[in-house]
Amino acid sequence: MRGALIGAHERGVNVRLVYNVDEVDERPPVPPPPKTEPSLIESLPFETAGIPGWPDLMHHKYVVRDRDAIWSGSTNWTDDSWTREENVIVVVESTGVAIRFQDDFAQLWKKRKVSASGRVSTDPIRVGDASVRTWFSPKRGEKLAHRIADLIGGAERRVRVASPVITSGPILGTLAEVAADGKVDLAGVVDSTQIHEVLGQWRVNGNITWKAPSLKFLLQRATFSGKRSTPYAPGAVHDYMHAKVTVADDTVFIGSFNLSHSGETNAENVLEIEDAALAERMAGFVDSIRAKYPPLALN
Repeated sequence: MRGALIGAHERGVNVRLVYNVDEVDERPPVPPPPKTEPSLIESLPFETAGIPGWPDLMHHKYVVRDRDAIWSGSTNWTDDSWTREENVIVVVESTGVAIRFQDDFAQLWKKRKVSASGRVSTDPIRVGDASVRTWFSPKRGEKLAHRIADLIGGAERRVRVASPVITSGPILGTLAEVAADGKVDLAGVVDSTQIHEVLGQWRVNGNITWKAPSLKFLLQRATFSGKRSTPYAPGAVHDYMHAKVTVADDTVFIGSFNLSHSGETNAENVLEIEDAALAERMAGFVDSIRAKYPPLALN
């Protein structure tokens, strides 16, 4: 990735890069981001900008090429992301979509603050035969969570979920309701290690009393599984179940957004794509991951 960016710069392309700047805290977020090395990034021969990353992360992983295409998804630009983790990447060739991503980037670039970004239209854009909506948090974070929950709640055939954790109140509550109703083909995969870390945090902050029962009810279904990844520690490998994709009937949500409450306030992006063929492909992808891992054992 570094070589490609430098190569583009040397060809005369205007390259700019924003990145998350880690803040010191005794309790890393769940899931924790990879460690950024600002000195290495600042040594690159083009413009860069560090965005302070606590308590809300600059969690984007996207590229805008000219004004005609974007590359986005769950993949951090680290060796572990490409070799040890499950991730999803989406490429969309659309001037309208590219302009939306440029708008979000400009807000981060100008303000250097997570909280000042994400004020971007969510109106649908036609891309080939598909309808695409762009979602950016934090400005659209709460609406995004409710949008995902609404489509899950309205699904008639299937719901598939891949997310390291599931802690967003609207999404978790709706998934639990769908599970209780039992009328929709519901299945998914999470990161087992991080789910246990979340439950530990909830015991401290009080969420254990209302969120934990819903989470346990959902994830103890036979159709959910969890990857037992390496716990976070300085210098440890990052081998998380890191994919972030939700399928509700023929609509797919793909991006950097964990189905978490913190994701609503981070700088995140999600593409909502209504396309039957893509939904079938992504549902199959989720099923292929969950088949690799065992059911969760939650106490």
